[in-house]
Amino acid sequence: MSSVWYLVVSSYLRAGTLFCSRKTRSTKDSARHLARETDGTVCRILTKAEGLMDADIPLELVFHLPVNYPSCLPGISVSSECLTRAQCVAVKEKLLEQAENLSSEPMVHELVLWIQQNLRHILNQPETGSGSGKCTFAASMTADDGLWITLLHLDHMRAKTKYVKTVEKWASDLRLTGRLMFMGKIILILLQGDRNNIKEYLILQKTCKVDVDSSGKKCKEKMISVLFETKVQTEHKRFLAFEVKEYSSLDELQKEFETAGLKKLFSEFVLGLVK
Repeated sequence: MSSVWYLVVSSYLRAGTLFCSRKTRSTKDSARHLARETDGTVCRILTKAEGLMDADIPLELVFHLPVNYPSCLPGISVSSECLTRAQCVAVKEKLLEQAENLSSEPMVHELVLWIQQNLRHILNQPETGSGSGKCTFAASMTADDGLWITLLHLDHMRAKTKYVKTVEKWASDLRLTGRLMFMGKIILILLQGDRNNIKEYLILQKTCKVDVDSSGKKCKEKMISVLFETKVQTEHKRFLAFEVKEYSSLDELQKEFETAGLKKLFSEFVLGLVK
């Protein structure tokens, strides 16, 4: 009975050593996992590469190697919990372009090293954006033209220092301004900027492991809610930066909202969190 070989590789940032283990599955069993793979080798590589703002981005690279590899180029899939779909597609396209330059010679290791060294440059290209797809800017200049404001509520932060730094970095990457606000157990994030960039922020917030659970294991944010979203009105303050602020009282927090022209927003959505 023919079989498909699975090669699972873990490689580490800036390290040239690959640690490998492999196992086989029967053709029947493999069909459940790879519908059209009937022969060849599948390499699944877990690695990290430096992205924007010096942040390490986890990457899962899957190489589908045909029987006559390396004479034929491999199929490549890219996924990451910290990249958007458009960014993953851009990374895949660049890897395929690089693979063409290495045609007829083994290339998986070279491609992994290449993406570790070049991910930041790919994400920094205008067509990729710092967290948005190729059509984001065009869309924002039509249907979503102008500034938007969004108020988010977080239930808790266990790894507060790391969490705060991550939120600040995302806001900076996506050119969002506003406030990360703490008042007692209340945690609010007020974002102002391009609507599509706010949407990209929400994707990152919900798909990246930004906190730890009760056992100390890294986890995704599952207890976030969007309280309010609207286009910025004339009475609303334009925030010049994204700031992290602590408030000692409800009155102090209310004053922040009133100064920003968001008194009604505070009354309708924030007061209810205190009761």
